[in-house]
Amino acid sequence: MEKLTEKRQLGKTEINVPPVIFGTSCLGNLYQALSDELKLEIIRQWFECVEKPVVIDTAGKYGAGLALEVIGDGLRELGILPEQIIISNKLGWSRTELKTPEPLFEPGVWKDLKHDAIQKINYKGILECWEQGCELLGGSYKTSIVSVHDPDEYLAQAVDNKDRNKRFADIIGAYNALYELKEKGEVAAIGVGSKDWHVIKELTDHIRLDWVMLAVSLTIMNHSEELLKAVETLNSTNTGIINSAVFHAGFLTGGEFFDYRKPDPLSDEDKGLFEWREKFFRVCSSFNVKPAEACVRFAMTPPGIISIALNTSKPERVRQNVDLVHKNIPEEFWSTMKEENLINRNYPFAG
Repeated sequence: MEKLTEKRQLGKTEINVPPVIFGTSCLGNLYQALSDELKLEIIRQWFECVEKPVVIDTAGKYGAGLALEVIGDGLRELGILPEQIIISNKLGWSRTELKTPEPLFEPGVWKDLKHDAIQKINYKGILECWEQGCELLGGSYKTSIVSVHDPDEYLAQAVDNKDRNKRFADIIGAYNALYELKEKGEVAAIGVGSKDWHVIKELTDHIRLDWVMLAVSLTIMNHSEELLKAVETLNSTNTGIINSAVFHAGFLTGGEFFDYRKPDPLSDEDKGLFEWREKFFRVCSSFNVKPAEACVRFAMTPPGIISIALNTSKPERVRQNVDLVHKNIPEEFWSTMKEENLINRNYPFAG
């Protein structure tokens, strides 16, 4: 089968990335513990489906470093050369000893872990996370792309404005450390991964980033005019934009979780989510469009989105995910989505 060969420049950097970047949270036992054989086959499929160099997105948070270990071991077992893989590591979480029955950093999300993790976002802490990430990969492979992971969550922990200002200064300190790594040639591109796009905007008002990763922000379900204006600004400054978590943790394709929590169809808070999904599924069925196809194609419509990060725990779906980025969907589908108030009626890039 043909491999995806298209590459796109990541902002102003010299890095070229395919329109699909492979997420790796499943390799850290997100929601379920996969066998070693399945994890290795997922890694193998990356290289079967996309022309080298393959680009992957990982983080010390994923399984408290487990994903990094699995990636390093798997690449070595498959004989992948360092120049055949580009690794993006979101920094800010450091592996620690597990002292409780399950990890405390995100209870109920990660399965069968042997370690816990703590957040370290400041000048010194981010360097510790960087060094630990290199060690967990095993030394054979380097991280070319780095970012501060979940700065929005770090800021959300602030007890008052004074504390938030201190935490924001910590984040700026972390970026100072990353830019020192870049100046030394240790890394090639610096960005941010965040679920709250407002924090991305706040950061880009203070520092120059090569790229940003939007998570659960710009999706077929959520795409505010304010966000689209922010995306337009990023595009105008040649900041590479990667879209991720466009299925809202699998909910939009029929999964149980929505944005990393399990919604209750009987609660007033969550009832609207299920109603939206039911209408969405009906429209998809009437046009013979799979929900995953609609989610991915919509997420790539705004100008400036150069790639989409997709994650799967099933090796056979790696090829399916790659194929999603070029799936043709009729304009009538998007028009109907607007008529059903599932997409904002004034959305300018589809329908």
